[in-house]
Amino acid sequence: MQAYLVGGAVRDSLLGYPVYDRDWVVVGATPEQMLQQGFRPVGKDFPVFIHPDSGEEYALARTERKSGKGYTGFLYHASPDVTLEEDLIRRDLTINAMAMADDGTIIDPYNGQRDLQSRCLRHVSPAFSEDPLRVLRIARFLARYAPMGFHIAPETLTLMQQLAQSDELQHLSTERVWQEFQRALGESAPEQFLRTLMQTDALAVLFPELLPAAQDSNTLSQINLASDPRVRFALLLRRSFAATPAEQRSQKIKLFCDQRRAPNAYRDLALQFCHHADQLCQFNQLDAAQRLGLVKNLDLLRRSEHLSLLLQGCAVICNNNLSVQQQLPLLLQALQQIDPKQLMAQGFKGKALGKAIDQAQLEICQQQIDGESV
Repeated sequence: MQAYLVGGAVRDSLLGYPVYDRDWVVVGATPEQMLQQGFRPVGKDFPVFIHPDSGEEYALARTERKSGKGYTGFLYHASPDVTLEEDLIRRDLTINAMAMADDGTIIDPYNGQRDLQSRCLRHVSPAFSEDPLRVLRIARFLARYAPMGFHIAPETLTLMQQLAQSDELQHLSTERVWQEFQRALGESAPEQFLRTLMQTDALAVLFPELLPAAQDSNTLSQINLASDPRVRFALLLRRSFAATPAEQRSQKIKLFCDQRRAPNAYRDLALQFCHHADQLCQFNQLDAAQRLGLVKNLDLLRRSEHLSLLLQGCAVICNNNLSVQQQLPLLLQALQQIDPKQLMAQGFKGKALGKAIDQAQLEICQQQIDGESV
């Protein structure tokens, strides 16, 4: 019975990249032996256990055989006679098919270290094409490692294209597709994810609505300038639905987000950018009523935490007209100083109180404009 560190932890340690998760494969063990040593079982489809002290995952060495459509259509075989090499060959890329022994020795039967040195994302075996999720995973890996000079091997790209042209991608669950997309939006070069999916024809299958953004080099450059995945998502949807009639835009964006199971935080920011980006970029040209209307439409008085995300997007799309970066936070701060209790002490209540608050807010907006003209 021997445990080996495998996969991303080995890859990233050799690259000098931060290691966040450590996964292990155990050779020569049975489920009963793992339980006897205090491991807790968590796997349903194959034996995976949690270490009683570290909390890290330990999986028994296994082989797999394609038995159906999608990434769940596999039969697994785990037993003490499965070798480490047999376990590693089922993995997606050579750089993910390495293991490390307790003494630091690297077990590398499929030349993963060579591909690390040449900065190449290459599939381990033809079985790569049995799992359609790998199209998204490889695109996401490129989004992470492209700044380090990585590229996808031509033969691997061909297999990805073949998967996209089959019906396999259509059997992926909505949740797994969104998970890969969301993770890619958080990588160093998210535009590479979109470029790769477009190059392999997978984008037209999974995200056809995003084709206008993926085909626009300016938009792809813009999403790299933003740092928050929610802002990157909003910028993509703003460009993708730019040609949609204004009266249909909200409905189309909501439908896209609902179909992809996008979290509300992503959907709401995308809607705000699609409808109010022009006003934000032209903030210094708005009159008092327009400024107040913008603040209310963006719901910033109740949800001021959105301000930093909106300003991050403005820094990308406003073409150096960055007056909003300074003016909007100051305006919001001033508006938040209005105390309804003071107005109530002056005798305002009911509808009259609401009108008094509106008037006070409007006066603050006008004061900001007057101050800018001095």
